[in-house]
Amino acid sequence: MSADDEAAHIRRLLDTEGDSVQGNTRVFNQGRYAAVEDLDDYKGLKDRARELKEDAIERLPELIDELTETVEENGGHVYLASDAEDANRYITDVAEDGGAETLVKSKSMTSEEIDVNDALEAAGVDVYETDLGEFVIQIADEAPSHIVGPAIHKSREEIAELFNHEFDPDEPLETAEELTHFAREYLGERVEEADVGMTGANFLVAESGTLLLVTSEGNARKCAVAPDTHVAVAGVEKILPRFEDLQPFIELIARSSTGQDLTSYMSLLTPPVDSPTIEFGSDEPLAGGADDREFHLVLIDNGRMAMREDPELKETLYCIRCGACANVCANFQHVGGHAFGGETYSGGIGTGWEAGVHGQESAEEFNDLCTGCSRCVNQCPVKIDIPWINEVVRDRINRGEEPSEFEFLVEGLTPDAESGGVPLQKRFFGNFGTVAKLGSATAPVSNWLAELPPSRWAMERVLGIDRRRDLPTFAGETLSEWFLAHEGLAPAEAEREVVLYPDTYTNYVSPERGKAAVRTLEALGVRVLLPDLPESGRAPLSQGMLSTAGEQAHDLYGGVAEHLDAGRDVVAIEPSDLAMFRGEYEKFLPEASYDRLSGASYEVVEYVYGLVANDPEKIEILSDGPGRVAYHSHCQQRTMGLEEYTEALLEELEYDVLTSTVECCGMAGSFGYKEQYYELAMDVGYELEDEFEQPGERDRTVLASGTSCTDQLDALLERKPRHPIEFIAPDPL
Repeated sequence: MSADDEAAHIRRLLDTEGDSVQGNTRVFNQGRYAAVEDLDDYKGLKDRARELKEDAIERLPELIDELTETVEENGGHVYLASDAEDANRYITDVAEDGGAETLVKSKSMTSEEIDVNDALEAAGVDVYETDLGEFVIQIADEAPSHIVGPAIHKSREEIAELFNHEFDPDEPLETAEELTHFAREYLGERVEEADVGMTGANFLVAESGTLLLVTSEGNARKCAVAPDTHVAVAGVEKILPRFEDLQPFIELIARSSTGQDLTSYMSLLTPPVDSPTIEFGSDEPLAGGADDREFHLVLIDNGRMAMREDPELKETLYCIRCGACANVCANFQHVGGHAFGGETYSGGIGTGWEAGVHGQESAEEFNDLCTGCSRCVNQCPVKIDIPWINEVVRDRINRGEEPSEFEFLVEGLTPDAESGGVPLQKRFFGNFGTVAKLGSATAPVSNWLAELPPSRWAMERVLGIDRRRDLPTFAGETLSEWFLAHEGLAPAEAEREVVLYPDTYTNYVSPERGKAAVRTLEALGVRVLLPDLPESGRAPLSQGMLSTAGEQAHDLYGGVAEHLDAGRDVVAIEPSDLAMFRGEYEKFLPEASYDRLSGASYEVVEYVYGLVANDPEKIEILSDGPGRVAYHSHCQQRTMGLEEYTEALLEELEYDVLTSTVECCGMAGSFGYKEQYYELAMDVGYELEDEFEQPGERDRTVLASGTSCTDQLDALLERKPRHPIEFIAPDPL
């Protein structure tokens, strides 16, 4: 899909589905926050769930054998399908052998993955989805928009129009109650008629052959028990060793998914169940016996065993399909899975699933909608590093790209470690440090040239940089150049020494916030060093340029190693760089090197807060209130749990603080500059604008901790945002 086509697709979804997706995911998201607060040991449950999934995937071949033996001992049948075609062949054979004319299904993303409905209908079997959301999209002939809520992109009015057109009821259906009642009656009749029932399985227990089905409507029980034949379809990754292993997942899955303590129905079945088969319409409601029941468990590989051997995609198999990563994602909230999704799976984790079961081509369609903001990391109940999976897949997609027609413009000029084929847009943003260095060295001419209409046209045409977005203004004097002539205030033998990391934006675009950081730290008695250090690797990482990111990580560690040896701390102004030191560097550096750097790295306001907390009298040095501020913290800062230090310090300085409840500004580094995503980035940002521009709040000074947040707020508001360190820094002498 071209950039123009992608922009048009996103624009259409913003207009037609955005409001419904946003409203529904918000309910799920806020419900999750409330639900997990009630847990005594949320972190411990997540740790336990992670351990269980790691163990189960490690032991998967033996668990498949154990489950197969157990189910067959119970009287059921097990088929291990190598791929979708193999699974569908087996399922249609079961239906045809039993002379089935109709089949009823409960919700199952795995059955969506293999397109079993199409296979059955081609074999002459009528298939009915009994989950209300799945029923809606089956009638609409659409794909699910969400792993848990397949029809969250549709409003009540749209569903009413769909039902009235499809079924032509005697009285038009309007209210949610009328729609639900109609669906219940209609689908109840289909269940009565059905020859085969099909379910998925949220979890399978190897030792007992038990299925756990988690539903909100109870339809899975009907599909499993009402027909004589029950077919369960599940990916092999759903297997757990023991019955007691279900406990942490039962505690987590509903809370993570919809914000409920428990869903309405938690069904534990060990099929074939021993209840008599049902003869609808008979004077005897229960007829026959348990021997009449037939059960088939179809275990799906379809790329999963290969994913298990892939060290980067393996974590995807820990996923419990709760949808929390989608619900918390700002981009998903605004466009849903019809943009942020592939053939089957959507949301942050969708990239891993699509790459594993459908191939990288499917993942490529939506992979760039993950901005790596990391908001999903803390929400995942099994602690999957979803942004890393997205970057790995992005890197693999890059390596398979054909060179651009404009490749000759940068060939041999870019200092990255990537081979040819990386799209020029990604290569440009991945090498932004080089651009910034050149732009600053030639300022103000570079700034003037960049704003000329021909330049903006060329940047949009060649690099996909939207001409509606304001460009950064490069500083004529970098922070590093200023620091060389700076006479420090801290004593030469200060108790503390820090390395202030000169990130690209601070050094070349906004040195004022770097100067404020230097003044503040020195006024608090800290000796500041500003060595010449390479980029952190954040820029190339965000573009899927992992080789370059890894090189920069090693180079940066080499540059700070001597300072770590000397007992100096590393202080970062930009949260995304600190997130590299504390997070992604674990993937790039030896364990000992990572531990040393991550343990000695701090965000600048976090560090200032610590200095003041250790010596409360020092607070008098900082610029204090009274005053009113509106504060927006950076996504990765929030993931690291650091926003609270800025809030606490501002309140200690007697400022009235309005902290944004909007979790993402929409800019996300380079994302908001890209032509195909500009409108989505702005749509996300309008929520933040609404919050800070509401009546009674417009007099507040706007503060933002991240570069991208500051850029976005600058575009949205008439008030110019500032970094908190600039706001609290003592005045220059």
